[in-house]
Amino acid sequence: MSVGTDPATAPDLGRVGIWTLAHDQQPAGRVRQSAAELEELGYGALWYGEAFGRDAVGQAWLLLAATRRLVVASGIANIAFRDPLATAAATRTLGEAYPGRYLLGLGGHRVDDTVHKVDGYPVPTRGRALSTMRGYLDAMDAAPSQGPVPDPAPRRVLAALGPKMLALAAERTWGAHPYFVPVEHTARARRIMGPHAFLGVEQAVVLDTDLDRAREVATAHVAMYVSLAAHQEANVRRLGFGDADIVGGPSRRLVDAIVAYGDVEAVRRRVREHLDAGADHVCLQVLTADPAALPEREWRELAPAVLTL
Repeated sequence: MSVGTDPATAPDLGRVGIWTLAHDQQPAGRVRQSAAELEELGYGALWYGEAFGRDAVGQAWLLLAATRRLVVASGIANIAFRDPLATAAATRTLGEAYPGRYLLGLGGHRVDDTVHKVDGYPVPTRGRALSTMRGYLDAMDAAPSQGPVPDPAPRRVLAALGPKMLALAAERTWGAHPYFVPVEHTARARRIMGPHAFLGVEQAVVLDTDLDRAREVATAHVAMYVSLAAHQEANVRRLGFGDADIVGGPSRRLVDAIVAYGDVEAVRRRVREHLDAGADHVCLQVLTADPAALPEREWRELAPAVLTL
């Protein structure tokens, strides 16, 4: 499957989108309404993760069918959950049904040390992420194809954090979708990938002018990732954060680097910093005290400020 290189055929995500897992907690009808409103507000893309809710392909169908222009992006589809032939076929079908509107983000991390195999290649285990992803892309590209060819070809991006995965993203896909990263990482990613690869960065935000309350929500978010996700901890350590920032709970310095919190202007300023550092697109993950709730008020309030950047 070609990833495409012609800028004219690239999906138009705009400069700012939304990233959310909250749709997983909602019934399908409510998800349709929410996605349609995000499109009407003017956001260019809707990103979603894949954990223990809807699968990435099913969620894509639900969101694409509910909208007309919005780019729908998996951020990410977990390669540990499906074999590459199935991923290639699903991506091709979504690209045919909704030309130029589906973006496949790929990634995945296991929490054990067991080597699992699908069609003879190892599914991600600790220490094998790069070779596993390269093998997965090889298998997708080698997958047989029958039926209509989508035009334009759907694009792929990788959940890349480290230098080698960022280089692979630039070499083999449209670009990268870094998650849980400060502005400094965006600048490094752009230097590593060069000027032409797509760079779509997730940015967590808390829209609350009560800074103590906002910081509490932000701290809980950061604490969860650095305690449960070894790759996220490794990435922030690469960026110069040490034991004082991580052990026993995240430091104020780390929280402030990962999450933008406060008023609309604070969020707008952080988005601007990512764009100035080399991001092509920033997708905002709005955090609230209730992760299952749709942050619709915040999405509405942010739209006029961030969509003019």
